[in-house]
Amino acid sequence: MWVLVLVLALAGLVACAPAPGPAPPPGPAIYEAALWPARPVVELAFTVAPDLRTAEGRETVVFTPDLPVCELVFRAWPNTPTMARTGTALTVTDTSVDGRPTTARITAAGAPPGAPGTLIEIPLTRCLNPGESVHAELGFRVTLGVDADERIGYSTASHTAWIGSGFPLLAWVRGKGWARDPAVPMNGESATSEVFVLRDLSVTAPPDLRVMGTGTAVGAAMNPAGTVHSFLAPAVRDVAVAVGRYDILDRDVGGVRLHLATPQTGTRVDPETWVTQFGEAITALTGVFGPFPYPDLWITITPGQSDGTEFPAALQLADTRRRQLAALIAHELTHQWFYALVGNNQATDPWLDEALATVGETLARAGGGDVELSGISRRGTGEMGRPMTYWAANGGFDRYTESVYAQGAAVFLEARAQVGPERFDNAIRSYIAANAHRVATPDDLSRAFRDLPEVLDLLTRTGALPANR
Repeated sequence: MWVLVLVLALAGLVACAPAPGPAPPPGPAIYEAALWPARPVVELAFTVAPDLRTAEGRETVVFTPDLPVCELVFRAWPNTPTMARTGTALTVTDTSVDGRPTTARITAAGAPPGAPGTLIEIPLTRCLNPGESVHAELGFRVTLGVDADERIGYSTASHTAWIGSGFPLLAWVRGKGWARDPAVPMNGESATSEVFVLRDLSVTAPPDLRVMGTGTAVGAAMNPAGTVHSFLAPAVRDVAVAVGRYDILDRDVGGVRLHLATPQTGTRVDPETWVTQFGEAITALTGVFGPFPYPDLWITITPGQSDGTEFPAALQLADTRRRQLAALIAHELTHQWFYALVGNNQATDPWLDEALATVGETLARAGGGDVELSGISRRGTGEMGRPMTYWAANGGFDRYTESVYAQGAAVFLEARAQVGPERFDNAIRSYIAANAHRVATPDDLSRAFRDLPEVLDLLTRTGALPANR
């Protein structure tokens, strides 16, 4: 996210719907080994108001933990300080567990005063042992901020709306438990979630509006509330949808089904150019990181945003100028490997996705070599592995982008130059294959580079890895 700010920082450096059938294949076979057979199963429904200012939602989750649990924990990321400032909010209206109504405990966990909390805890009537399943249901309402420069918002001028992470997100990490990290009052993602089966995503909208989703589209049908658009996916860790007066261009690019939504009011760059740039970036990035993780990619140009936001098999991108297009596309597209396919705790280890996404941005645009550690200022050196809470309290977004995005890309690219592209790229692909559909940690990345001590030394020197590893 926020790649356009980074580009400036680096300028000196470089009719009837069928019933949902079987889920589509989970992507290239190389990534299937890490799929958790007991991953959560989610059904999610949005009904978007005609004026696009609100959406009513309902979510069901079947959860089978691998550790004992006595509660369920969800995160309401629309209530973070940066989104709350835009007028965005998520309010839980009701909850039940195994068909019995219950009362959720909702606490701020970083939400600003007056906003609903970001931490939703639902107590269980009895604790679950590993392997036991529970069925939870939550009703919620999303209020969208007008012209919000965020992952949730709506535009009155173009009559379009975008909703990313706009539902209670189950915050489980295999082998560790619940992720309760607080939201921070600065731009940047903090979400953590295992992948889940998206058994059904239904979006109900007025019939004259177009809908974008996540996963594979499986049909549309009319009901009294409007047109219901349905999607499903075998393994995603978050969901994004968009509704509005969009033109949608569908195109097969490099074996990926692209769905590009542009506001009917027009964009600075024409849709065909967007698609061409995506094709070039997919070709470049698959050559480094391996097969693209998803059969479909939904891309929405959002009038309110100034940059981009990544989701599994979906992107929200700013209506950017042509000269900024390649960098924006390459950065956000690389997130399909790092964060979407290979997850991480974005609150504690943001470098695991943002540094590598900036590597992809640089390699896709210029072949690497323009971003150098010597170009990182003194204030940005040595703190690469810090959590989001540190950056919120120490220098904010500018220092965060220099230390994590720019320094992160520089250290990886210098390491790649030292050990050679072939050895480096093989190690990265090994890391991806071993951690696909998981929440990876710095230790996982260290294991992937254990035979390349030069890489580990550079990561230690810049603070990404501890000195006593």
